[in-house]
Amino acid sequence: MNSRQYRTFFIQELTALYGADEAESFFYLILENKQQLKAIDLALNPNLEFSNEDLEVWNKLLEQLKKEIPIQYLLGTTSFFGLEFEVNENVLIPRSETEELVDWIIQDNSKTGKSLKILDIGTGSGCIAISLAKNLLDAQVFAIDVSKDALAIAKKNAQTNGVNVQFVEQNILETEDLLQQFDIIVSNPPYVRDLEKEEIKNNVLEYEPHLALFVADDNALIFYRKIAELAQKNLSPNGKLYFEINQYLGKEMINLLEELGFKNIELRKDIYGNDRMIFGEK
Repeated sequence: MNSRQYRTFFIQELTALYGADEAESFFYLILENKQQLKAIDLALNPNLEFSNEDLEVWNKLLEQLKKEIPIQYLLGTTSFFGLEFEVNENVLIPRSETEELVDWIIQDNSKTGKSLKILDIGTGSGCIAISLAKNLLDAQVFAIDVSKDALAIAKKNAQTNGVNVQFVEQNILETEDLLQQFDIIVSNPPYVRDLEKEEIKNNVLEYEPHLALFVADDNALIFYRKIAELAQKNLSPNGKLYFEINQYLGKEMINLLEELGFKNIELRKDIYGNDRMIFGEK
């Protein structure tokens, strides 16, 4: 079977589940990852033959996609802020909204003229910490996560992307003091309430780590309150706190930061128009 025929078949098989556009994007992601070919290569050579070995790989991935296993986990890699990150079932798949948070931090802090000390709490794949280390030159970047398996992935990603991040295995909810001062603390902690599970796609609900996603309905801000309290102790004077947040809890987050004494609080929307990021200054 040639590549053009298989492309048509592949997209048809997945369109009912994902839509034609996303199915097509999956095709080209696999093409590049597994066969080191780009869309232009197929356009120039539409009759390129897929070998039986190629088809075996493609068909296996197709069946896994029908089970709604995230393609990033199937390929073992994803892009974030122009960098490549290894991902597996132990870490959340980095998302575009989080790229917006990283961009905000970089835009705010790239011209300070000093070496910043940054802490990322709940680092997962390391996408925030590594992207900041890559783009804020001379910054000292530290990252905490409760999961040993997640930290193993984050350490690989730091090495792959050529940055130095100091990773620490630590349960932030059991932490009373961070033991040093930071200029910036950032976190994208678990924030999806159980009542919102019905809004979550199956590929997230069934395969991404619940430890990094969900909080109880009656204590949805548990991580935010703890981190903000620690930030009041461990941010340097005029230090900055950034969070990615639950889109439905923007007002509650403003109230929390005001209650804990933060100033210059700013709530921002993401590209989809949802309240998604918040900033406070010590």
